[in-house]
Amino acid sequence: MSLTAEDVQAALAGIADPATGQDIVAAGRVKALTVEGDAVRFVMEVPGEMAKGYERTRAEAEARVKALGAATVSAVMTAHSEKAPPDLGQKKKPAQPNAPQKVQGVDRIVAVASGKGGVGKSTVSANLACALAAEGRRVGLLDADVYGPSQPRMLGVSGRPASPDGKTILPMRNHGVTMMSIGLMVGEGQAVVWRGPMLMGALQQMLMQVQWGGLDVLIVDLPPGTGDVTLTLAQKAEVDGAIIVSTPQDVALLDARKGIDMFAQLKTPILGMIENMSTHICTNCGYEEHIFGHGGVAAEAKKLGVPLLGEIPLHLDIRTAADGGAPIVVSKPESKQAQAFRDIAKGMIARGEA
Repeated sequence: MSLTAEDVQAALAGIADPATGQDIVAAGRVKALTVEGDAVRFVMEVPGEMAKGYERTRAEAEARVKALGAATVSAVMTAHSEKAPPDLGQKKKPAQPNAPQKVQGVDRIVAVASGKGGVGKSTVSANLACALAAEGRRVGLLDADVYGPSQPRMLGVSGRPASPDGKTILPMRNHGVTMMSIGLMVGEGQAVVWRGPMLMGALQQMLMQVQWGGLDVLIVDLPPGTGDVTLTLAQKAEVDGAIIVSTPQDVALLDARKGIDMFAQLKTPILGMIENMSTHICTNCGYEEHIFGHGGVAAEAKKLGVPLLGEIPLHLDIRTAADGGAPIVVSKPESKQAQAFRDIAKGMIARGEA
């Protein structure tokens, strides 16, 4: 007999909610429930001030679902604040935000960002992580692009991370890179339909509860734009710098400037810019063509007073390597395309950025 979502909900309905006295299903704690064969995943959204008290409830929920016959159960707990109504007779005190924290076992955090999607930010992140590992650095890669997690495919990682104690998450590893992604928690092709507080809670868990081990640098592949995930990263963790990826055309540069301004407001240093899809050389005739223009990122970097870290060509091998689960740095390490990433990695190491 195969499990159904109704079976799981019925089992969870027998667990009391510590805050309301209802069961956790009626109280609306169970979100994003999916059942795929004998694998069950769901999110428990709990009040932020009571998060620690819900750990026993989360463990009980996992145990009850396993008792139904589920082989694997992933119950991710996210916290949100339940604010009391404002007291109109009392002057409101300004909020005191918590200071960003060091991630245990991680020496440096470098965010890779872009102002818009489609400029190859995730491909750059994967290759940069592999290039740093090839240079002897201890490297982690956090896929924080929650709406479009692609790092499991690019790094050839499958399976689900284990949690021996229900709190600590054991990351995956391939090509010398320790990796964690929300894509490992949901089914392939399944949309992540989460509100802001759930996304921020998941990011915080992937940062602080993953057993990263001892890393020289953690590369964080951010979603495009200037949204909640980037803001949460800067507020919760000490980010040592950001790399902006852009293609040369004016539209991409316009959005890249917004990304740079966002990091300036967050007081995160810009380590430099990377021009991706910089030039294309025909594999048949050798003709070089600047499909998206050329030099735009270099000019923008000079204008902003930040380094141009490198120019990555538009090449079929980069795309096919990423789709195949072994980035070009790994699959064709002697190629000019791989060398472009290796040069960027060497420069970061020389400057003490990784």
